[in-house]
Amino acid sequence: MKKLIIHTDGVSRGNPGRAAIGAIIHDEKGGLVASISQGIGRATNNQAEYRAIITVLEKILPLDADEIELRSDSELIVKQIKGQYRVKKESLRSLYQRVKQLQGKLKGFKIKHIPRQYNREADKLANAALK
Repeated sequence: MKKLIIHTDGVSRGNPGRAAIGAIIHDEKGGLVASISQGIGRATNNQAEYRAIITVLEKILPLDADEIELRSDSELIVKQIKGQYRVKKESLRSLYQRVKQLQGKLKGFKIKHIPRQYNREADKLANAALK
């Protein structure tokens, strides 16, 4: 597989509270490769955002794609992963480190912040897991 385009989202009711993740994975032609919709227990919204990214990266690793473009509506998480913001919260540090570890195993990885309206599928999957 050449390129995967991934949208991720994490949600929390109560922040912290009941949390879930959603992700949708497409190939370079727009074909559906996989989707994820699962509860993750109690977490903050930012922890859920990180957990969504970790879960999807673990899932795609065996696919050995040449290029990964991950899209998220969490500006904070995207900027932390890009190294533009420091990870100040101790509760996010191990999640950040796991993302960086997985990122190092991928051939090509880009992460991009997108407006919320362009992340509706992943948001829908995350919210469906809370029901």
